[in-house]
Amino acid sequence: MTTGHPPRFLTTPEAARRVGLSHRTLEKHRVYGTGPVYRKLGGRVVYAIDELDAWVELGRRTSTSDPGSGIVRPARREPR
Repeated sequence: MTTGHPPRFLTTPEAARRVGLSHRTLEKHRVYGTGPVYRKLGGRVVYAIDELDAWVELGRRTSTSDPGSGIVRPARREPR
């Protein structure tokens, strides 16, 4: 839904607090390509709140047997 307002962005520490991870874990997700979409503004890394929330929703489950509709991968290199 577009409200006409520009998206609000969070820095890495702010984004990490929002999703309950350490900022180092979020940095590792960025290195390995397993994390949420981010932007580089000059030398700063920022995350749009709606995209951060969408990444978190990929891990949504209703029970241990629910396969869910997406996967939030661990912050490590993917096997080839």
